[in-house]
Amino acid sequence: MDLATKNPFWGPQTSYLNFCEEDYVITRYVAEFINTLSSLVYIVLGIHGLLRIIKNGQATVGRSLPFFGLMGVGICSGGYHMTLKYHTQMSDELSMHLLTTPLVHRLLTFQKSEQYTRLMGIILFIEFTVVMIAHMVLDEFLLHAVAFGSGVLLIVICTMRLIPRQIPDAVIRKSVKSVTHFGVFSFLFGYMVWLIDEFACRHLTSIRHSIGLPLAFLFELHGWWHVFTAIGGYIAVVVIDMLTAGEVHEDPTGQFAWPLPLVARTMGSSVSKKED
Repeated sequence: MDLATKNPFWGPQTSYLNFCEEDYVITRYVAEFINTLSSLVYIVLGIHGLLRIIKNGQATVGRSLPFFGLMGVGICSGGYHMTLKYHTQMSDELSMHLLTTPLVHRLLTFQKSEQYTRLMGIILFIEFTVVMIAHMVLDEFLLHAVAFGSGVLLIVICTMRLIPRQIPDAVIRKSVKSVTHFGVFSFLFGYMVWLIDEFACRHLTSIRHSIGLPLAFLFELHGWWHVFTAIGGYIAVVVIDMLTAGEVHEDPTGQFAWPLPLVARTMGSSVSKKED
């Protein structure tokens, strides 16, 4: 462990952000082992969603792109936490917009004219370019954060409005809403543990040192941010894909990755009991 810390494979850190996980503790080849490992959740869920539409013969470029975006977040996040370099940090933050921008475009242009769809694509491309240049060239973080947060908020609002329009059956609508609500909760919970990891790092490090491995992994909270935001992102991609494709004629929650079908049934049962 000492050798790993003293002789990191990737050399000195050049990224301007570092997280609470201690660097190169597990191996000299991976700076933040848990943060890197947890990034794989994005890739696994992205592959699951892509295989679903391939199996159903629906893997067009437009429908496949968001799933590749989800996988891209995992690849870029893993690369960043593995190396702690400036260029991998930029790729990590760029990938967040590469996921949200196609989803925003798909929601805003659903059932719109071809001319409107093309215009909205140009507007979002310009917005994406401005944000990335400001962030990567001018080192401006606030615009990146506001643009990403606004994109996520817009996705949530548009999706919740689209569900009753696209799903007339009350039972199916309730099931899809349950999964969607869980996706929103997952994202918010992930953000909460991200904040705790940011502001309580000294205490978390002390706890990890006290309890030792492997239980210490449970207190690597930035890794849990990856897990919960991956779940939230996956749910958003799948729900939007199903809604805009007009395919929700029966309960689709059984096609989600485990344990989301169980979550949908549990939350749906809870809502039914309250209504009774």
